Amino acid sequence: MKVLAVTGRSAEKLVNESVKGADVLVLDVDIAAFITPEMVINAAPNGYDLIIIPGAITSDFRKAEEALSTKIRLGPKHAADLGFVLKHLDKTELSPSIPACTLLEEIIRKETGAFLAKIENESDPEFYIQGIKIGGNSRMKVLAEIVDATKLSPEKLSLKIDYYQRAGADMIDLGIPLDAHPKDVAFVVEAAKRITNLPVSIDSIQTAQIFEGINAGADMVLSLNGNNLPCLGEIIVQRNLPSVIIPGPGSISLEKNIIEAQNLGIKVIADPVLDPLLFGFAKSLQRYINFNEKFPGVPIFFGVGNVTELLDADTQGANALLASLATEIGASILFTPEFSSKTRGSVRELRIASEMMLLASRRKTPPKDLGFDLLVLKEKRRRPEETIKDEYIEAKVDHIYTIDPAGGFRIIVAEGKIWAIHNIINIVGSNARDLLNTIVELGLVTRLDHAGYLGRELQKAELALRLGRSYSQDEPLLSEKS
Repeated sequence: MKVLAVTGRSAEKLVNESVKGADVLVLDVDIAAFITPEMVINAAPNGYDLIIIPGAITSDFRKAEEALSTKIRLGPKHAADLGFVLKHLDKTELSPSIPACTLLEEIIRKETGAFLAKIENESDPEFYIQGIKIGGNSRMKVLAEIVDATKLSPEKLSLKIDYYQRAGADMIDLGIPLDAHPKDVAFVVEAAKRITNLPVSIDSIQTAQIFEGINAGADMVLSLNGNNLPCLGEIIVQRNLPSVIIPGPGSISLEKNIIEAQNLGIKVIADPVLDPLLFGFAKSLQRYINFNEKFPGVPIFFGVGNVTELLDADTQGANALLASLATEIGASILFTPEFSSKTRGSVRELRIASEMMLLASRRKTPPKDLGFDLLVLKEKRRRPEETIKDEYIEAKVDHIYTIDPAGGFRIIVAEGKIWAIHNIINIVGSNARDLLNTIVELGLVTRLDHAGYLGRELQKAELALRLGRSYSQDEPLLSEKS
């Protein structure tokens, strides 16, 4: 098949790189999305089986197809995906109205994962922490904090670590309360090291606690400053432990502590400290930028939780935005706890965001149309509404339910599952369809209105499970303001 890719002047270089030798027609317009059918007709390309135009174009090209006797189809919205589309032309029929990137989303998602793995495999870090690449041009790593780790039972510690691992954490941080006994610190570090193969960091500013954590096998230290550096520097160098350096105490600058740690031979990670919104956030970003310019190559620690924990807004968008800012200022580690209910899911979101930013940076595009995203409630593309009929019946609002002779159900969400509790049997599942089908097959529902009610409640429970929200039977899942 002979294919022609059409573009504008601004995207000419990127299109040529993407299609790798295929024919390219550059029209007399800067922005490719502004290409019109008349421009293509006037260019009069011939001898092609398929003409691919930019996916962002919304004009109707049927007239151009007729004039040129050639199929004209939408390519991807971003020129960087053209090569991928050409590679998969044998797998799908492109559309005159749907961008190729939409049609090929599933294929893109799978190949994106492989490409990200390849990028990370070929990246050059500043150093490693237990095999995890840190800094350089490697992906930003997600460090998930377990707050007050010494206060957790071994069982709860194991559950928390397992949850973070499944969410995509690259490293586990053990947050140590100020009143923790050093021996308790050693115990929790040893326990964590038995539970996970991920790097484990000890998070404290108290010298005795850090010392015990190091001896127990911690892979990284948070946080060193002018107070504990002189006492801990020697053992940290002996154990070759990367360490996060912070300002202080008092007026001692981050730069002074960094230089002291470097002189000792410590593998340094710098924390210029991200301030909360409305409490110096913008100035702290400038502080990060200044540090990165002054100490190029030093991995930077970015405390995302300082913002999300103090912001009453959904974390998906906040974490995506913070990850993009972290990328621009050169951060290497994204740090977060999931301390409050509203920030639950942040580790997973930051892992996805870190991959989005890596891929977008390599493609030199904004972090959109990557094949994966952090959209949850908002739609990327709204589907057209169906045409309504002239005749209809207004739904009644006063239905009176009759108790089902087969009995009622109590529906709850617990332990990551939906539970439909009946006086005869408990049915457990992950989605409304399977649960309702099982209830029907077992003959546990005999009335149509009861079956409809169960379907609604089970679907609400499934949505609650997927969104990480609380579920309460017969109550709205989302408030009106949501």
